[in-house]
Amino acid sequence: MKNTVVTFAQAKEQGIKQTVLTAYDYSTAKLMDEAGVNAILVGDSLGMVCLGYEDTLSVTMEDMIHHTAAVARGTKNALVIADMPFMSYQTSVYDALLNAGRLVKEGRAQAVKLEGGAEVADQIRAIMKASIPVMAHVGLTPQSVHTFGGFKVQGRTETAAQKLLDDARAVQEAGAFAVVLEGVPAKLAEMITKELTIPTIGIGAGPGCDGQVLVYQDMLGMFSDFTPKFVKRYGAIGESMVAAFKQYMEEVQNGSFPDEAHSFTMDDDVLDKLY
Repeated sequence: MKNTVVTFAQAKEQGIKQTVLTAYDYSTAKLMDEAGVNAILVGDSLGMVCLGYEDTLSVTMEDMIHHTAAVARGTKNALVIADMPFMSYQTSVYDALLNAGRLVKEGRAQAVKLEGGAEVADQIRAIMKASIPVMAHVGLTPQSVHTFGGFKVQGRTETAAQKLLDDARAVQEAGAFAVVLEGVPAKLAEMITKELTIPTIGIGAGPGCDGQVLVYQDMLGMFSDFTPKFVKRYGAIGESMVAAFKQYMEEVQNGSFPDEAHSFTMDDDVLDKLY
């Protein structure tokens, strides 16, 4: 079944948890789609896990369009959501609308995601009016890492918790079809989830959200620069890859690969004529 913003809303009503994973390339997206993941987020996290940047701030629109298009080509049923990179929507409503349109037209995204609460409500409204679904993102918003002074849990004080709740209400009122809650205390995230009529997707926000999202390299043990507390590893693919690479190197060096089974043949008569 094709996942859409409508099925996300229905899932909230029916109490069905939604699963979201990041992907940045065709082959990974195809595997996730085959597994039945509800949505694939082409996150600006690609800056760190794919491109080797120190943070998400260096990711460009061209980066996002390139990787989103690759994911879209590998996806049939999952909803494809593309992150709007830093400074692609903060400068003006016009820029936000233009860049969201590029992610849909050139990247073939089916929805876009942007960070922020009440301060980006106008951008959300404008994008929604252009018939482009918007997923919001509040709490620990990585594009604001310098403002926060690092990757820190948000909403632990009364003032901060009230702002989070107000921001969640603001993006819902602006028309967002869902909102990511990142780095939020579990009880606060559960309260916000009950307050909102749109689905909440948690990452480091406890089990009370309407769904969860993880970076796939984190959950498969493929990215070891750092591991957030909220990540559960469902595999050690990184270790398996290193072992396979080493085995390949050894077999090439000792001459056991390629063998007859992995080589092509020709008629000996042809070869004799060459000699």
